[in-house]
Amino acid sequence: MVNLLSYSTAQTRRLGKVLGREILKTKHAKTALVLRLEGDLGSGKTTFLQGLAKGLGVAELVLSPTFIIMRKLKIRENSRSNPRQLANFYHFDCYRLSRSQEIEILDFKKIIADPRNVVALEWADRVAKTLPRNAIFIKFQFINKSTRLLEFGL
Repeated sequence: MVNLLSYSTAQTRRLGKVLGREILKTKHAKTALVLRLEGDLGSGKTTFLQGLAKGLGVAELVLSPTFIIMRKLKIRENSRSNPRQLANFYHFDCYRLSRSQEIEILDFKKIIADPRNVVALEWADRVAKTLPRNAIFIKFQFINKSTRLLEFGL
């Protein structure tokens, strides 16, 4: 487990951006890279994913898909900065789901089977039974108005 403190929203975004750039450098995998985000409302999950998307080269603005559950965004195709040839960033917000099986309606198994995808799930605890064992766990804790604790693990 790795713990990091963020003292501002800008720093939380930068942490996400750094992770996004590191993901682009990873070797080819057999399945999608899955990020399992958990934490209370206002703990920094969406802010972190805005930075992550930027680091991946996503041009679009990242907004929480609370009411539509999922957004699919394109990752830039520059082969020098994207040797793994990642193509899509899927952003799920599972807050409104009441059962793990509900995510399957959105072709979740097919999405996480594609190694060209990066998949981030906010409120992942609501669909924990459907997540792969190798999902990267990121827990966000509200410390005070500007400080957040981010815990990374598998």
